[in-house]
Amino acid sequence: MAATSVARMANVLTGGCNCGAVRYEVSGPLTGATYCHCKRCQRRSGAAASPSAHPAPGTFRITKGEHVLRCWAPDDGGEKWFCSLCGSSIYAQRRDGSGTIGIRMGTFDNDPGVRPGSHVWCESAAAWEPIPDDGLPRYPRTTGAGVEPRTS
Repeated sequence: MAATSVARMANVLTGGCNCGAVRYEVSGPLTGATYCHCKRCQRRSGAAASPSAHPAPGTFRITKGEHVLRCWAPDDGGEKWFCSLCGSSIYAQRRDGSGTIGIRMGTFDNDPGVRPGSHVWCESAAAWEPIPDDGLPRYPRTTGAGVEPRTS
C-alpha cells in the first residue's frame, strides 16, 4: 500500500449504528461540535442534550447499509437519519443545500478529536437537567447570523 494511502486511512474517522448494519466514514477534519438542547433532540435521544460533530462539506459518506437508513424530515427542520433496524440516530442534515451535517457523536468508533464548543437551542433546554456551567457560549436558538450568545 502506498504511503499516501496509509496516511489518508489514518485520518479517516469511522462509526455506525448499534447493530452494525449502518457504517460511515469522515475523510476530512471535523469543523466543530455543539450540544443541542432542542425538544426534538431531547425526544430523539432521550437525553437533555445531543452532542453532534460537524464534518467539512463532502467528507461524510455512508459506507454500508444505506438501504436500511430511514429519514424523518419535519416540515420546519432538517432531515434526521437513523437505522431502521436498531433505531440508532446517525446524523442530521440541513435541507437548505448547504451540505451542513451533524453526526451524532455517540456513533463514532473512537474519539473524534473534537469537543462541543457551544450549547444551542438553550431556550428549550430541559428543566430537569440544567445546562452545566462549563464556560461554553449559549445560544437561545442556533448560532446563525443575528443570534447572539446568551450571557446568563
